[in-house]
Amino acid sequence: MKFNFIFCIMILCVTQSAFSNECYYPQFHGEYRNNISQDNGLLKQWSDDGPRLLWKTSGIGHGFSSVSIIDGMIYTAGDIDDHTYITAFDMFGKILWQTKSGKVFSGSYPGSRGTPTIYDGKLYHLNCNGHIICLEAKTGKEIWSLNIMEKFKGRLPEWGLAESLLIDGDNIICSIGGEEISIVAISRHNGETVWTCKGIGDKPGYVSPILIDYKGLRQFVTMMSASAISVNADTGELLWRYDHPIPYGSNISTPIYHDGHIVIFGTFAFGTTKFKLNVDGDKCTIEKIWHTEELDNEHGGVVLVDGYLYGHADGNHKWRHWACLEYETGKTMYAVAGLSGATGTLTYADGMLYLLGENGDVALMPADPKGFDIVSQFKLPKEDKGPLWAHPVVCGGRLYIRHGQTLYAYDVRNK
Repeated sequence: MKFNFIFCIMILCVTQSAFSNECYYPQFHGEYRNNISQDNGLLKQWSDDGPRLLWKTSGIGHGFSSVSIIDGMIYTAGDIDDHTYITAFDMFGKILWQTKSGKVFSGSYPGSRGTPTIYDGKLYHLNCNGHIICLEAKTGKEIWSLNIMEKFKGRLPEWGLAESLLIDGDNIICSIGGEEISIVAISRHNGETVWTCKGIGDKPGYVSPILIDYKGLRQFVTMMSASAISVNADTGELLWRYDHPIPYGSNISTPIYHDGHIVIFGTFAFGTTKFKLNVDGDKCTIEKIWHTEELDNEHGGVVLVDGYLYGHADGNHKWRHWACLEYETGKTMYAVAGLSGATGTLTYADGMLYLLGENGDVALMPADPKGFDIVSQFKLPKEDKGPLWAHPVVCGGRLYIRHGQTLYAYDVRNK
């Protein structure tokens, strides 16, 4: 009996170590912010009651933040009482530390938004009220903090800030949306100002931005409350602006870049628009390639896989469904209702799409433009209140799903 017990512990430790060593997901939507996991060797079908639950951990605070994973540690954010807290776990789901950050957002849909970004042993997080905190990733010890909305006279959007911070070398680039200053770059070492971008005029959107390096020009691309914009990542100069005046300023979905082109999304039938980037030295203009009202993604995100765009469509708040578009032409490959709730989110790994409906339906299906074909599905336990808006993550053979103040870890490896 003693031998068997020790043997089981050894197997468990080896298994947990394998998870730890394989996983690198240092920020929102992964290393390249494309919502694509580098995992392989995963299950192509689950049992009737879903993949095996490895662990679940509560007490992380309420919110919609996703997870970042690096060096055998998992990070997320949540609101506890009147402050945002950053929580770090080990790979067994044990909470290692929790550090208090800024005060919570008191408006509609309370709860954390942004996902921690881990870079060079440091953790960076922006809460809904504009409080940025820099911590030692291993210990949770605070290094510096500041409120960027107060420092730069920014303007909060209606539902608070939702940006997951973007690290560019020594800089943090983020949206302020002030009347004078719109975008700023601050030092990731101490929070000091590096450059500011003026003259856009819009409040912030709810987007986690991307960084593009195309033809020698590095661009910070994001969505403001009424536009899509690009800023020179080295100087802060505004490169281009495209009007996107969506109702309630609800530009939420992260743009997608591929092969000299960029795609943006908007709910309320603003749909999907693809542009070509025309770079000339340190200048850039955009040229519209196609537009469709389809795939008017609200906040669940879109993924580009093998020439096709997949995501949940708002249907102008009239017909919620899942859709697939051909990236080259914008042609609709399918538009199909599925899963419960008004919104849905997804991620991609090893040929498969992992779908999550806001009411707790979790589904697995091939990324196939020929049809919407769910092969496995289960229901997440209803142990917390509120919709499931946190984006799922697949990393190190695990599927991570966050609901309210609880994080679930499922084993999705094909052993």
